[in-house]
Amino acid sequence: MTEPSLKGFGVLVTRPKAQAAELIAAIQSKGGNAIHFPAIEIVPREQTRVAADAAALTTPDIAIFASRNAVQHGLSHTDGALIAAIGGGTAAAIEAAGHTVDIEPGAGFDSESLLQHPMLKDVRAKAVRIIRGSGGRELLANTLRERGANVSYLAVYDRERPASSARELAKLESIWRAGGVHAVTVMSVETLTNLTALLPAWCLQQLDRVTLVTPALRVIKEIQNLRPSATTILAAGPRTADMLDAIISINQTEPGQAT
Repeated sequence: MTEPSLKGFGVLVTRPKAQAAELIAAIQSKGGNAIHFPAIEIVPREQTRVAADAAALTTPDIAIFASRNAVQHGLSHTDGALIAAIGGGTAAAIEAAGHTVDIEPGAGFDSESLLQHPMLKDVRAKAVRIIRGSGGRELLANTLRERGANVSYLAVYDRERPASSARELAKLESIWRAGGVHAVTVMSVETLTNLTALLPAWCLQQLDRVTLVTPALRVIKEIQNLRPSATTILAAGPRTADMLDAIISINQTEPGQAT
């Protein structure tokens, strides 16, 4: 059986700098060309401020980590609580740091999946601390409050829109005009919003001529609302292996060609 290849296939990787290296290396290992164009920047909040915010909160019974970035910047603020992870990648980061994950989805990697866990079904009078970036979805907190929990947030980082120089944008457009971009990764709705704001006008038009790869149905729905003619593919999850499999499947359909 022929080994899957991405030779001649260009992928625009939009993950933040700290999270992009693994996917870039995976694409390159298959012979593909990964073009890094971060659409989100992760900015850790000042630790003294985070510690002060944590000290002002009720001691949690359950601490929920919403992302790997939350683990990286907030793992010291569980205060002895049971630890919950919103998905497999987040759980793996917690375990790699030497902690035990008590609650994680049996399948899936989002708030909806985590809320199906039996330990989160009856949380009456429980203090739940959600450790995440500033802002974000309210579904998890709202649902747990409806179930009787006392929910608080601890923001340990901010998500910002990166600034790209004129030179960087010109280089990206040159690569794209030369046929070097066939797929674009879009990890979140915020990524999509930032990407459409950052791309040069010509590149923005080309989003309808490449395949947008995402692990989230919410993103596909948003793309369909904003760009009905765009082509999308749903990866099995946000992990590198899942994203790579989805990218390879595009290239197997149209090898080395934009879709």
